[in-house]
Amino acid sequence: MKYILPFCLFLTVTLSFGQAETEFDKPYISLGVIVSDLDASLDFYTEVIGMKQTGEFSVTGPIGESTGLTGGVPFDVKVLKLYDDPNATEYKLMSFKNDKNTPEKYIQERNGMRYTTIFLKSVEGVLKRIKSNNIKLLGETPIELPDGKTFILVQDPDGVFIELIGN
Repeated sequence: MKYILPFCLFLTVTLSFGQAETEFDKPYISLGVIVSDLDASLDFYTEVIGMKQTGEFSVTGPIGESTGLTGGVPFDVKVLKLYDDPNATEYKLMSFKNDKNTPEKYIQERNGMRYTTIFLKSVEGVLKRIKSNNIKLLGETPIELPDGKTFILVQDPDGVFIELIGN
């Protein structure tokens, strides 16, 4: 019993030194994706890819202007996650009813964020949903990677490349 207190103090000090100091408040990134058709994209990401809508919010015109995001145009945001966890990355969809981008065949054809990689325990379910929704598989996918995982490449309704990797 007399060793419990020193051990707890040692453990507390050790764990506190093990945690890296960082300037970041959250351990995840929240990504914003502008889509041409919010309903079509929401359907693709939830029904085909399997993401979960975990929230939504609206940004008013004055807030859009004062933040410098939109110059005064209001917009609605749908928040998606791979699973409903407070520390999971957020994939935020919003639409300004812009025309679709000119589709690219490969990721090197435009600068900026070009693709999203999603890691799955198994690709079986998503592959069935891709096929049942007539989503075109790109390249020669699905293919087996050197580590034995399966790689699938598709594009969302606006042409963003989506890599799906799993067993």
